[in-house]
Amino acid sequence: MVPLLLFMTDASNFSGNGTNRTDATNQGHHILSIVVVILLLLIIILLVWYFLRLNKQRKAVVTTVDKKIPNGILEEQVLGYSTESIYTVLPPEQQTVVLLPRSPSASKTYLPIPVDHLEEEYRLRSADDGKLFREEYNSLPGGCTQGMYEEANREENKEKNRYPNILPYDHSRVVLTQLEGKPCSDYVNASYVDGYTEKNKFIAAQGPKEDTVTDFWRMIWEQKVATVVMLTNLKERKEDKCHQYWPDQGCWTYGNVRVAVEDFTVLVDYTIRKFCVQYQASDAAKTTRLVTQLHFTSWPDFGVPFSPIGMLKFLKKVKAVNPPFSGPIVVHCSAGVGRTGTFIVIDAMIDMMYKEQKADVFGFVSKIREQRSQLIQTDMQYSFVHQALLEYYLYGDTELDVSSLEGHLHKLHNTFADGDRVGLEEEFKKLTNMRIMKENMRTGNLPANMKKNRVLQIIPYDFNRVIISMRRGQEFTDYINASFIDGYRQKDYYIATQGPLSHTVMDFWRMVWEWKCHSIVMLTELQEREQDKCYQYWPTEDSVTYGDYAVELKGDTLCETFSLRDLVLTYVPEKQTRAIRHFHFHGWPEIGIPAEGKGMIDIIASVQRQQQQSGNHPIVVHCSAGAGRTGTFIALSNILERVKAEGLLDVFQTVKSLRMQRPHMVQTVEQYDFCYRVVQDFVDIFSDYANFK
Repeated sequence: MVPLLLFMTDASNFSGNGTNRTDATNQGHHILSIVVVILLLLIIILLVWYFLRLNKQRKAVVTTVDKKIPNGILEEQVLGYSTESIYTVLPPEQQTVVLLPRSPSASKTYLPIPVDHLEEEYRLRSADDGKLFREEYNSLPGGCTQGMYEEANREENKEKNRYPNILPYDHSRVVLTQLEGKPCSDYVNASYVDGYTEKNKFIAAQGPKEDTVTDFWRMIWEQKVATVVMLTNLKERKEDKCHQYWPDQGCWTYGNVRVAVEDFTVLVDYTIRKFCVQYQASDAAKTTRLVTQLHFTSWPDFGVPFSPIGMLKFLKKVKAVNPPFSGPIVVHCSAGVGRTGTFIVIDAMIDMMYKEQKADVFGFVSKIREQRSQLIQTDMQYSFVHQALLEYYLYGDTELDVSSLEGHLHKLHNTFADGDRVGLEEEFKKLTNMRIMKENMRTGNLPANMKKNRVLQIIPYDFNRVIISMRRGQEFTDYINASFIDGYRQKDYYIATQGPLSHTVMDFWRMVWEWKCHSIVMLTELQEREQDKCYQYWPTEDSVTYGDYAVELKGDTLCETFSLRDLVLTYVPEKQTRAIRHFHFHGWPEIGIPAEGKGMIDIIASVQRQQQQSGNHPIVVHCSAGAGRTGTFIALSNILERVKAEGLLDVFQTVKSLRMQRPHMVQTVEQYDFCYRVVQDFVDIFSDYANFK
């Protein structure tokens, strides 16, 4: 405004004629108008900026964004807190679990759901981004209104709590034997929790801290615990979730409790560890007990498992190993409320469904929160409970002992009256009714990538697609039509892919190199019924170069049902080489199945031996489109590996799991039936499993 005032002063002292005075006055009015407009614009811009910032902050607080990740569902909820140990970013001693805001409708109750209404109710509650699940979850009582935390809040006990706002109630806490001369040594952050009908079936505990491991083992001994369920990893997203309270090998003594490793088994979703535990107080008989720890490793830090299949198998294993007449089952995660509560509720509701043909999730969670507050920590975990119950109701327990396989096959191949167990076609139909998640195929459906797909219906899901390095200056070159598939013991153990096209051969070898693969399984011929099914990506003799990669043929051996080619793959820019073994199965027609199962058993055994020698990196498996024969080979590999290790098989859930990782895996009812028949052949011919040793 200062220049404007100076101008007006100059204009009033101007000694020219009237016209000049009028012009000066008009010019002053124009400048004043411009200044006013500029000021108004500045005010509007500031107001818009303020409201946009306010709206962004509000969205950060109330919006839930769900993303698929290879291991599960990612939930960025309430300022992006973890769904298990949702804590503020503070030093470890000050970390607290952030309790999610509650709705004003907390007094509302929900009735039990009859099992035959589970599917419809789950669909209704999941609609609109799970709006009804959130409402129901927010209506749950937070805990016991009369509950006190006096012991947990004692000054001597505060440091024993991993999170200062997740504490056991006085009335339901686990009380340890008081140690002589050590006040408050009876305290541990753990609570008794009821099962469906069994009082104090569980002990829900926090993951032990370094200075509470001794108390944890003392609790296991005093409570006669035979089974420990661990639902967290020691570290997640570089944050400590639980101190390792067991020795990796040999034995270790925690206070008066000696713990020795007896055995351990690593599987794709969980690890089983067996310990010989002995109490070494001088006045006690040195008896020993077996304690089994089942450690579920496939629960992502943020969210819930991608599918409940692994959790249901894990729960069945927990029930099987826990001996009768033992003490409570200890269940812990990090805080001992989120994943811990989810596991306990699934267990109880499956028991209830079996006894009463209904599930009362709301009522049961309300009840056990009287024993430990905040059990089940998010609406996503609450929804996952219902998803697991629906999975169990729809598909039941399809696991078989190998001794019952022959009778089961006889049942599947015969027609029964209504009400009896479904036949093979009906069992397979349940798999084909699974929804294909087209919304998760965005990368493969990009215009730049469409020409890289051999069959437009078989495109990898984004959450587990194999990513190769982006070529400099070339967009979308990280895509190849290939999916990571879990093995029996390892995640991402297989790469299921299509037979290379002429313009994707270089990408194929780039994938093999970058993912350190040493085994390639080919289940198609180059041509079938006068149609190209796969481009020949290896040399007939000598060597051939594809971009930066040279492939040399070192040997070609014809076995009974497959060719065995030894190749050397060279990354030319760095002159690095790698030995590759190429298994080419010849007895599998495009339509139909192999004439007998022995050839498939032989090639699977040969691939397994090669893997043990080369380091168990991913196995590349392909047919033409990378689904039908590819899925059948991977299914059989996983099924036979389990038969060998446990004497159990579950063809249905194995194939269902594959179809959740790549569409159309095991494509026909003949291929599905072939999985059963090969297992029967394996049991008949190799009952001592010598073929796999």
